[in-house]
Amino acid sequence: MSIRLALVDDEPLVRAGLRAILDAEPGLSVVCEGSDGEDVLNLVDEFTPDLLVMDVRMPRVSGIEATRLLRQRPGSPRVLILTTFDSDDHVYEALKAGADGFVVKRAEPAELVRAVRIVAEGDSLLYPARIRRLATRQSSRGDKLATAHLSEREKDVLRGVARGLSNAQIASELFVGAETVKSHVASILMKLAARDRTQAVIAAYESGFIEPGAALPRDETH
Repeated sequence: MSIRLALVDDEPLVRAGLRAILDAEPGLSVVCEGSDGEDVLNLVDEFTPDLLVMDVRMPRVSGIEATRLLRQRPGSPRVLILTTFDSDDHVYEALKAGADGFVVKRAEPAELVRAVRIVAEGDSLLYPARIRRLATRQSSRGDKLATAHLSEREKDVLRGVARGLSNAQIASELFVGAETVKSHVASILMKLAARDRTQAVIAAYESGFIEPGAALPRDETH
């Protein structure tokens, strides 16, 4: 079955380019388009897309606010945010609002397609270095980790998640089974009230558990 996509961007040429790239891929189908975040709820109701590919900045309702509105509804589609610059603070806010990942508009077509498939299949698109750069400029600090009462092992797992490691890679480093790591990740998300790994990493930065300036040796390629 095809992955049903909605494109939401205020620039018609951008939407046309995205449609040309995505419709040409097997298993992907653009079923609707919108020009502003205010269109999102109606598009979802009428066309039931699996994934929204949505600009973060739009004239009336931003991708951030549209994501917040979607997340108030059960069973809402997944969201991949488009941005002109990967250092855009608005991306950070969109991820906090519940977006599942982001990709820059200048990305190669293959990178865009990969991002769409990853997010549509239920994974969060986590770029540790980029999120670290965004977190560095955030002055506010939350206290989610202070009240979450993570175990020491869960803290070890969260550090691995923040480095962009898979469950299997974390398991190898901690000398435990991958299923054990999976259970720890599920517990971390529940305790932090986080939708996905990306939101857990953001909470780790905002709580000061991971310092934005700390070296994360495995994330240089992201």
